[in-house]
This record gives sequence, C-alpha cells and structure tokens, in this order.
Amino acid sequence: MSRSLKKGPFVDERVVKKVLNATPGQGTIKTWSRACTITPEMIGFTFGVHNGKEFIPVYVTEETVGHRLGEFSPTRKFVRHGGKMQKEIESAAKQKAQDAAKAAKAEPAGGAKKK
Repeated sequence: MSRSLKKGPFVDERVVKKVLNATPGQGTIKTWSRACTITPEMIGFTFGVHNGKEFIPVYVTEETVGHRLGEFSPTRKFVRHGGKMQKEIESAAKQKAQDAAKAAKAEPAGGAKKK
C-alpha cells in the first residue's frame, strides 16, 4: 500500500542533507535508511545501503526515481535449492567444464594442426 498523497513520499532528512553537501561521483553515501524514497536530486550518486550485514552499493539513475533504497539491497542471500540430485547435476557440470579446459590446453597454440 502506498503512502498517502497528502503526506508525500518519505525522504530521510539526513540523506537529503548528505546529498546536498556531496558531489556526484565523490564516493558512496552510507545510509541505514532503507525506507527512504529516491528523489530526482539523488540521480548520479552512489549510496551504500545497509542490508543488515554490509553496505550494498546502489547507483541511482532516472529509472530508480520513486523506488525505495531498500529495494536494491536484498537482506536475504539465496544459496541454492539443495538435495542429492542437485549435487549430482552440479558435479557433472563442473566435470564437463574441467574436461573442456583440459581439451583446450591440449590443443597446439595458434589453432594450427600439424601434419
């Protein structure tokens, strides 16, 4: 559900203050305010948005205006779906990649074949 139109978008005052004092490309602006809405004044800046563990760099473009900073900094890390079959599939793919690397290394340099 969106915020009331009479209230307007939530923009953290500390983030606005940091944007006004900085110049684009100067460095990352660290923030913990994930709920802060991206405004047109923020275009060209890189924000370090905290995800609970580290700061994820978010470069603001015209397409991101109106979104929240937290949308671009996921808080959960997807590892993979597990199981016995998944391990077999991954090990087969890894073996195929190793075989391809060995075959490429065995070819003579320059791609020319000897007669």
